[in-house]
Amino acid sequence: MDEQKPRILDTRLVAQSRLFGIEEMHLRFSNGEERTYERLCTPPLAGVMCVPMLDQDTVLLIREYGAGVEEYLLTLPKGAYEHGEDWREAANRELKEEAGHGARKLTFLKRMSLSPGYMGHHIGVVLAEELYEESLPGDEPEPLEVVPWKLSELDRLIERDDVTEARVIAALYMTQRILDQRHS
Repeated sequence: MDEQKPRILDTRLVAQSRLFGIEEMHLRFSNGEERTYERLCTPPLAGVMCVPMLDQDTVLLIREYGAGVEEYLLTLPKGAYEHGEDWREAANRELKEEAGHGARKLTFLKRMSLSPGYMGHHIGVVLAEELYEESLPGDEPEPLEVVPWKLSELDRLIERDDVTEARVIAALYMTQRILDQRHS
C-alpha cells in the first residue's frame, strides 16, 4: 500500500486557552479527498513517564487526581521536560518530585503517542532501576501517595477501578515482559 501522507493545505488556530490550543487542519489525501480535522496543538516540550522499580518485582505507583476523569487514579510518575533537559534528566527529576526517589539506571523503552487522531503529543517511557531515596519539590497541588505494587500481581492491578490510563497499563506490561526476558 502507498504510504503517501495527506498534504496539509492549511492550518489555523481556532481556539486558545491557558494550556491548550486547538488547530484546524485542512488536508488533501492521495485519492483527492479533502477533509478538515481539529487537533490539540503539540506542546513545545515532550513528556516522560517513569516505571520506577524498587526491586525486580516492585513498581512504585502514585495516587494522583486526574482532572479530566474527575477521579483519583493509580498511575506512574510523569511530566513534561523542562527547558534544556534530556529524557534522563526529565525522568529523574519527575521521579524525585512525584515518588521521592531517584534512579541510578534509566533505560528508554518506547516513544508513545497518546491520541494520534487529534493530538500530536508523545511521551517517552523510561524504566527506572537502582532507586535511591531523594525528593525534590514538585508542582502538584497536594502530596502524592506512593503505592508499591508487585508486577507479579499486574493482572490484579489492572482489574482495579482506579487503574484506567492506557499508557500506564502498556508501560507496565512492557516492563514486565522486559524484566521476565532478563531473568529467563
